Amino acid sequence: MGKPHPLLHTPLPVAELRVQFPILAQAIHGHPLAYLDNAASTPMPLPVLQALETFETQQRANIHRGVHTLSQRATDAFDAARATLKDYLGATAEHELVFTSGTTEALNLVAQGLWAGGPGHAWLRPSDRIIVSGLEHHANLLPWQHAARMSGAQLDILLPDAEGRLHEADLAALLDVGGARVFAVTACANATGERPPYEALLRLARQAGALTVLDAAQVAAHGTPVLAQLPDCDFLALSGHKMHGPLGIGVLAGRREALERLHPLRLGGDMVEQASYHGARYAALPARLEGGTPNIAGAVGLAAAARFIDQAGRAAIGAHLQALRAQAVAGLQAIPDVRVLSPHATDAALIAFTVPGVHPHDVGQLLDEAGVAVRTGHHCAQPLLEHLGCGPTTRASFALFNTADEVERLIAGVARARELLQ
Repeated sequence: MGKPHPLLHTPLPVAELRVQFPILAQAIHGHPLAYLDNAASTPMPLPVLQALETFETQQRANIHRGVHTLSQRATDAFDAARATLKDYLGATAEHELVFTSGTTEALNLVAQGLWAGGPGHAWLRPSDRIIVSGLEHHANLLPWQHAARMSGAQLDILLPDAEGRLHEADLAALLDVGGARVFAVTACANATGERPPYEALLRLARQAGALTVLDAAQVAAHGTPVLAQLPDCDFLALSGHKMHGPLGIGVLAGRREALERLHPLRLGGDMVEQASYHGARYAALPARLEGGTPNIAGAVGLAAAARFIDQAGRAAIGAHLQALRAQAVAGLQAIPDVRVLSPHATDAALIAFTVPGVHPHDVGQLLDEAGVAVRTGHHCAQPLLEHLGCGPTTRASFALFNTADEVERLIAGVARARELLQ
């Protein structure tokens, strides 16, 4: 079995943090819940639940242009949430942060916004090339496939090596061909935990004249990139439900000149400055990209989640998660035949693995019977897993409330599954 990593003696007050998550105080099949599915969705702590309750019971109304008190309260709460998240992401101005329903909508907004708008207005043209990393979740691949079809641009994949790593030299070779208009990459692969050298990759692409897109969904709850320290990042996307916030809320942040290139995805509502029967003039950022009534409560809850994470300390959270993964890697690799994907990804918060001869669904079901919640399947990254030759996997993912004991329960459950099913 694995042993607790020395870094688990960090000052992160895990026991105090756990009591902030009511959902964890339950038994599953007679066992205490060990929630290890945080890469899919994270539980909400009390401060977020309380922020939502305050909004819904004291402030709920539609925002902007309302002169009554509740509308003004809701508007103030929404604007304050944007300001909080601007600081959390290190955006330089509040108009550089657009609320979306999540990472998927944010990435679709970028991809569609770059080919829509009609001849002479679209950023993508038939002579252009779109380069997408081979580590991506479907949400950062399928929109670019569609953008290539609609614009006539060529789609190229920056493939990882046999260990799942991306290399700067391979991107440089693709860029040397010329015509690169967009480069999209993840900050952490949700199917393997691989943390590519995205800063260097973004820099290479930007120097070649491409707009750059970073999927930050899997680092939103701990190692969120700070835009002020990423001068070569044009767009950054994340989801609230992966950083202890509500479902149905996310963020697209980026440089103003890049955001202004996007044709709006949703037309109507609050994104109009002036309209007639024959045309319309769109509002300035961020409103022009936020058509319709926004998820006001979601924004308020997401801001509360950002404050919760910062109060715990992103560096302390990151160290804790690295230690949990190191413990899991050591323990799982000690089980005969178990294959751990990207074991070298020491700063990831998730671990994916296979047990030859045992289907991941069966592993997941046996773990659930022991109260351990994990994810099984292709994790919306089927092309990557097929490229790595492993097919579906079992994935465990950690958050600030997880413990060394829960990792030991994971390891013991996998060992038992192998003994029973292989």
